[in-house]
Amino acid sequence: MSSVIQVSQVVYPESDGKPMGETDYHRKEIIRQIELLEDYYRGQKVYVSGDLLVYYVEGDPRKYVVPDAFVVKGIVPQDRRTYKIWVEGKAPDMVIETTSRRTRRKDRQIKPELYARLGVKEYFLFDPLGEYLDPPLQGFRMDGGAYQRIELAKDGGLDSHELQLRLRLGDGHLDFVHRNTGERLLTRDERLRQETEARQAAEAEVARLRAELDRRPPAPE
Repeated sequence: MSSVIQVSQVVYPESDGKPMGETDYHRKEIIRQIELLEDYYRGQKVYVSGDLLVYYVEGDPRKYVVPDAFVVKGIVPQDRRTYKIWVEGKAPDMVIETTSRRTRRKDRQIKPELYARLGVKEYFLFDPLGEYLDPPLQGFRMDGGAYQRIELAKDGGLDSHELQLRLRLGDGHLDFVHRNTGERLLTRDERLRQETEARQAAEAEVARLRAELDRRPPAPE
């Protein structure tokens, strides 16, 4: 007589029941970072996400971490319900944690150890209110199996090898800057405003030229 062994399907929850950010400042900053990096990598085989449950042990739904923002290079940038490292084949390449009163201990002590074990190559901490971190922007890069502090650039920013960008303190935000040109990545609202201003300037120039032509006397017959 053969016996049938029933294996229950493991359920991986899609939420940890915690808010995205402790305050409006933190929530808006996390969304801003994700959108900037999504637009930066648009059209490339790079997945950008954040506030998503990342499971790292197959069969154990208790083993997860929730990065505020992260980038994974070399995988399809499609929407996911959760991120399972054994399914995708790799851990995130870069993680940013926007730290707060509730998360500061975990961000500085617990998560770095976990991210190092998972193989996250770069780990950044940002305190948007400047209340808990000194300096408020800190970065770490994997070297020899352990995280080493990333030295500040002359402008106070931190170079990310994984992003090929410089992370720099902005006006209450974390800015991403092209290292060669110094140009800052623009938000969607900023790009829309630039496009609107450029269009209005072009329309004004056309109107000026037309008015100038209208003022000219007719050519003699």
